[in-house]
Formats: sequence, structure tokens, C-alpha cells
Amino acid sequence: MTQAEFVVVANRLPVDRVVGAEGDDGWRRSPGGLVTALEPVMRASEGAWVGWAGKPDLELEPFEFDGTFLVPVRLSAQDVEQYYEGMSNDTFWPLYHDVIAAPRYRRVWWDAYVRVNRRFAEAAAEVAAEGATVWVQDYQLQLVPKMLRELRPDLVIGYFHHIPFPAHGLYSQLPWRRQVLEGLLGADVIGFQRVADAGNFARAVRRQLRYQTKASGISVPLGDGSYRNALAKAFPISIDAESYVELARRPEVQRRAREIREGLGNPKRILLGVDRLDYTKGIRHRLKAFGELLQDGRLTVEDVTLVQVASPSRERVESYMQLRDEIELTVGRINGDFDTTDHTAIRYLHQAYPREEMVALFLAADVMLVTALRDGMNLVAKEYVATRTDNRGVLVLSEFAGAADELPSALLINPHDIDGMKDQIIRAIEMPPAEQGRRMRSLRKKVIESDVAQWSRSFLAALDAAKHRHTAVGGDRQTEGATAPEAS
Repeated sequence: MTQAEFVVVANRLPVDRVVGAEGDDGWRRSPGGLVTALEPVMRASEGAWVGWAGKPDLELEPFEFDGTFLVPVRLSAQDVEQYYEGMSNDTFWPLYHDVIAAPRYRRVWWDAYVRVNRRFAEAAAEVAAEGATVWVQDYQLQLVPKMLRELRPDLVIGYFHHIPFPAHGLYSQLPWRRQVLEGLLGADVIGFQRVADAGNFARAVRRQLRYQTKASGISVPLGDGSYRNALAKAFPISIDAESYVELARRPEVQRRAREIREGLGNPKRILLGVDRLDYTKGIRHRLKAFGELLQDGRLTVEDVTLVQVASPSRERVESYMQLRDEIELTVGRINGDFDTTDHTAIRYLHQAYPREEMVALFLAADVMLVTALRDGMNLVAKEYVATRTDNRGVLVLSEFAGAADELPSALLINPHDIDGMKDQIIRAIEMPPAEQGRRMRSLRKKVIESDVAQWSRSFLAALDAAKHRHTAVGGDRQTEGATAPEAS
């Protein structure tokens, strides 16, 4: 098998399986910022990507695709049900998003999670060259760093956590809290979206494991009187901003944006929400605020339309099925109360769209509503900003999304404060062009300068520094008698 100097380990491979018109199978590159960010690194290093192909019980040999060596990990239908739908999405996801929905703790799910994480770790250990760099992605694989270090202590290991990490009072509910922390601390660099997430992780380590922590790292005991330094810090993820700018400048995309406005009856203002159908996104709160603005007479359907794109998500999970029913009932009630024969209050679209259509929607929208109750980053906010080459439009952004740390020129809201959200929506609708321009220029400067390539460079630079420590005399190991990091 190919021995790669750089290995990415993620739940999914960076390709989607497609079936041609004549029934022949093939592959196409998946859309998404992570794939875009890592593609140049993978090509330059002849890297390997370990992940699941997206369908249960699919037996595939490793293969090369577009300059990247892909190593499929097989998951059975039971693995998908227990490790992915169960432990990952019905335990970790709600727990890490502040228990907006109740997490379920099932031992059979945990056993599957351990089993599948070990399978990923073994696949990565097999494909990695001596002294290679391995970058593990996200909450589905939190045990992989430690497992990988035990299998291959020569490796430099990074881990990035794409979702929030909860405060210790919530995290401590997890029956396997110590095992997860120990799993993550197998990495040399542990990245988070926000400074607050890295702080929550460090506090959990202090409370649960009693390890010493400070800004320069966490002291991980090695059992022989020495310790290893693990760096835990924020590396906010971003988007491939230039690709959105390029799409926004295409005449056909601009033409489509005008068609969207005309199809909605050319209202004075279009509000837009774009989310996965997920209880963390605050869609119910957004609809409640909009419905009350219509009820109060502060908005009319002749002047303002809300377009809500809610792409399907985890449709076999009970809480998501309930959420869809509730949202569609709310949309139907508001439209029934306020629609006219010529105008619709809410245009609700429960489907996914290609990127070109999304950019056209961004260009058509006067106000972007991001009302997440909890979000690691929320890249939709950054996508909207990147497309607004006219320096117009207003971003209304939840302070509980990671993007709020980087985009303070947005109108920040607390989505639980319905009256406050209503006032900010009105402010966005009525904002003068000069103020829109001032705010949008500031937002665009940040998004374009801090793009996804810069994110990957900064994380890989931290991993490179860890690699130098590995190869230095004495490596990363310090004796207990040395000056260990103080607890903070």
C-alpha cells in the first residue's frame, strides 16, 4: 500500500459515488470547504485520505482519484446505525450543542463508536509513512488520535473539532467523558472553532483528568515520569472566498438573482435563511419573530418575503422528523394567515441546491438571517458576505455562532430574545445604503483575508512546529522534575 507523508482521516471520503446513464459506477469530488482547503496539500505531498464511502457494506480497495490516494473504511448497516446515527448524531451532536435536544446515552452505541474509531485508526496507521503527519477531522473520530499514537508513536497527529465543545457542566454528563478527553489528547495539536471552545476543553481536562494546562499546551503524562505537550487552541475555519466572488460576478448568476426576485413578486426586501434542517439552527425562533412582525403590522407580505431553504438532514433520526413537522406546520400557519393572491409570506424550500443557485439566492437577498442557537462556525454567513461584491445587504448573525467572533460588523442577536431579534430585523430592513456599505466592506475584508486556505496553513504550521519538536533532541518529552505547565 502507498506510504503517504500526509494523511487526512475523516468520516467521509472527499468523493461521492455516482452511477452513470449506462449503470456504470464512478466518482466525483465532493463539494465543501475542507476538500477545497486540503486539495493542494494532498497533491503536493501525494497524500492519502481515509474515510467511509457513504454507503453501508461497500467493499472497496484503496484507489487513486484526481491525485489523491483514497482509503475506504467499510461500515456495516449496523455500524451506520450505532456509530453514526446513534453515538455521533444522537449523543455527541446534541450534547455538544448545549443540549438543545436531549442526548441519549446507549452503551451499545458507545461500543460501536470505539470499534469503528479503531478501524479508522488502523487504516491510517497502515497507510502513513514513517514520521508522517496525520490530520483527524471532527467529532465522529474523537478516539482516533490516541489509538493512532498507540499504534504509531512516530506520527505527528492533529485533530480539528468542527462543532462546539460544551461547557464542563454539560460535558460531564457523558458517561465516557474521560475516554473521549484521553482520545483527543493523543493529538499533538487539537483545534477548535472558538477560543471559548478551546477553553471549555481545557477546563474539562483539568476537572476530569487533573492534567496541568496553560496557553502553551496541556501536559499529557506518558506513564514513565515524563509528559508530552498537546496544544489546544482556536483555528476558526472559513470558506474558499474567491470561488464565491467569482460565481457572484458571473452574468448568468446575476441574471438568475433577478429572476428570483421577479418570481417572488419583486418585494421591497427579501429575507433569506439557509440551513440544514437541524434544531441547532434556530429556524423556529426565526419563523416566530417573522410571524410576529407580520402580526404586529410592522411588516407586510407586499413589502417583505422570507425565503427559507432547509436542506434535508438526518431524516431517520426521530428528533429531526419532529422538527420538520413542526417547522412545516408553522410555515403553513403563517402563510395561511398572511398570504395574498399575489404575495407569499414565507417561501419554504425543503431541498438542497447547487452552489450556483445558492449564490443567486445570496445576491437576491437584502437581509441574511443566521439565527443559530449554537453553531461551531456557520459558513453560510461567510458565503453570503463573500458574494456581496456590491457591498450591499445586511447580515443578521447569532452571537452563539462561531462566525460572530470574526464578524462583529454584522447585526448581532440573541435568538432566544424574540423581541430583540424583531428589532434587529427591522433595523436591517431599514438600514441606509451608506451604513450597509460600511458594514459589508468590513465583513468582506475579514472573510476574503481569512479564507479556508489561510485556515489550513495556520493549522498545518502548528503541526509542523510539533513535528520539529518530535525530531529535536529529547523530542516533546519532559521529565516531571522539569518546569511543567501550571494549571490555569
